[in-house]
Amino acid sequence: MADYLVIVESPAKAKTIERYLGKKYKVKASMGHIRDLPKSQMGINVEESFEPRYITIRGKGPVLKELKSAAKKVKKVYLAADPDREGEAIAWHLAHSLNIDENSDCRVVFNEITKDAIKESFKHPRSINMDLVDAQQARRILDRLVGYNISPLLWKKVKKGLSAGRVQSVAVKMIIDRENEIKAFIPEEYWSIDAAFQSGKNSFEGAFYGVDGEKVSLASEEEVQEILGKLSGNNFQVDKVNKRERKRNPAAPFTTSSLQQEAARKLNFRARKTMMVAQQLYEGIDLGKKEGGITGLITYMRTDSTRISNTAKEESANFIKETYGEEFLGAGAKAKKTEGAQDAHEGIRPTSAFRHPDSVKAILSRDQFRLYKLIWERFIASQMSQAVLDTMTVHLTNEGVEFRATGSKVKFKGFMKVYVEGNDDNKDEKDKMLPNLEEGMQVKAEEITPNQHFTQPPPRYTEARLVRTMEEQGIGRPSTFAPTLDTIQRRGYVTLDNKRFVPTELGEIVIDILKEFFPEIIDLEFTVKMEEDLDHVEDGKTQWVTIIDEFYKGFDTRLEKAEQEMEKIEIRDEPAGIDCEECGHEMVYKMGRYGKFLACSNFPDCRNTKPILKKIGVTCPKCKEGEVVERKSKKNRVFYGCDRYPDCDFLSWDKPISRPCPKCSSMLVEKKAKKGTQITCSSCDYKEEVQQ
Repeated sequence: MADYLVIVESPAKAKTIERYLGKKYKVKASMGHIRDLPKSQMGINVEESFEPRYITIRGKGPVLKELKSAAKKVKKVYLAADPDREGEAIAWHLAHSLNIDENSDCRVVFNEITKDAIKESFKHPRSINMDLVDAQQARRILDRLVGYNISPLLWKKVKKGLSAGRVQSVAVKMIIDRENEIKAFIPEEYWSIDAAFQSGKNSFEGAFYGVDGEKVSLASEEEVQEILGKLSGNNFQVDKVNKRERKRNPAAPFTTSSLQQEAARKLNFRARKTMMVAQQLYEGIDLGKKEGGITGLITYMRTDSTRISNTAKEESANFIKETYGEEFLGAGAKAKKTEGAQDAHEGIRPTSAFRHPDSVKAILSRDQFRLYKLIWERFIASQMSQAVLDTMTVHLTNEGVEFRATGSKVKFKGFMKVYVEGNDDNKDEKDKMLPNLEEGMQVKAEEITPNQHFTQPPPRYTEARLVRTMEEQGIGRPSTFAPTLDTIQRRGYVTLDNKRFVPTELGEIVIDILKEFFPEIIDLEFTVKMEEDLDHVEDGKTQWVTIIDEFYKGFDTRLEKAEQEMEKIEIRDEPAGIDCEECGHEMVYKMGRYGKFLACSNFPDCRNTKPILKKIGVTCPKCKEGEVVERKSKKNRVFYGCDRYPDCDFLSWDKPISRPCPKCSSMLVEKKAKKGTQITCSSCDYKEEVQQ
């Protein structure tokens, strides 16, 4: 019989840890939280220092009974929930339910699920950190006070099923504010002048810089023509050649936020999917008996620190020297400490630098492999040497009119041999070297092309951009980003259009209400300060009751005012202008989980619904009768099909265009390219140049 009981959160971890610890230990899973505030009521006594009333979560009775029974049969119980605020709170609730002294050395934490890390952590058990528990408890109570007071008001005044929360409301407001910026944006005209130069057999590109050494911005075609009028012929002189060596540093290991952003850019993963797959890699994958069975492949994935342990640094250094050579070993990317970051544990990294992604590819699912490869490459690169680039800038003049050409080439790859960080602008990383040019040389401008441009509004938020902005502004914490994005979509406050957030009418109505009656809930500074206050609770500098009391005084007053003054808002269904083909009543637009759709106004007697079909002005290439319309899949991905479906099953993920291929007369489609849109044939190899 076992001498010790270890309680973790998930069954996957339980099996792995039990194998590492041996026969004296029995490891069981609590399946997450055992106790929580009741769902059916507030569960907080605001008259008695906001005392929370915790109950056993429905359905967890049998689990708790099993844990109590197992606890009676052992000498000691260890609580090994995740190493963060929520994990500490789970351990505290378990201690309360199992009558364990929270001041005893009952708490064990580890950052990775490997044999050495687990055994080492059990050498250093500690008491439950009540500052961490209080910080989590304060967040939970604060969110409950907001949600359980404002949400019923929204149900009564607007629509059932709505909710309001601190972080989610700020996120929706950010999306709405960005949409308003886009609507209010007034494009401004500007021009550029590009030139294709020839030097002997070598060609290269340059762009207009200015006149007589001064930079000049071009606002109109008249200004462009004035510049072109200054030119004398098409011969330019090389006035100056600047050559220099530039060093580029590797990116730091992943935090939760940067992992979600990079997985979105490089793998097309949603934030929720990234965290789900990362959880699987953390909890353990069965590598087979030879490799040690079930093993955690990455360290804990909820972190805002980029710090790396000395052991991990030493191991990665050995791997880099053995694999790439001594010259590729660097000092390691400098750990960044974001203001307000908890720095409780390391950045996200592989548990072994020597476990190359290719060695586990056959064992992992496609998603697991791709995410593990991303994490492994990012970490190894972070410990490698700088990349060295040769850069060259050439100044070319004709009658005082100056063009400049720039080029660069990787001289020493360094960390770039393994990994290069992605970016939101899809900038090309390819070399672009200029020919050997010297001062005084003459080059010929084969072509000079003026280009008209208009300034663009700020882009809508993608998931990656929104996560990055929330992190930069100090809104929420690593564990809250993915759930927040999921909640605002499920509530119908925002939708995704071409992978970018667009606010719905419902979202705008809710934010307008909050703006009028509860301005602090959507106030950025208030939200950031609240996160800082919670950090102060964790650090033991502030009592959690003080923070809640300070918030509730003003909130309670505004709540009473809202109850009396908030008017009922009726969201009327917009007439669609067509009749229902089943009962003859008018069809209306309704808002659903995946956006607007058509429904019969005679609901519930008639339940006819239809998707909204957006015609693109193209005749169906398959049946030659119907029209091609834009549709959306259940995952909100746009595709194109015939409006005669199901009679015609034509489908295309790329947007068809109205003219046929000049080469084979097949359908031409628009495909997204790095710099715009490219026209390609659906049958042959015909392509048209990318449209800027």
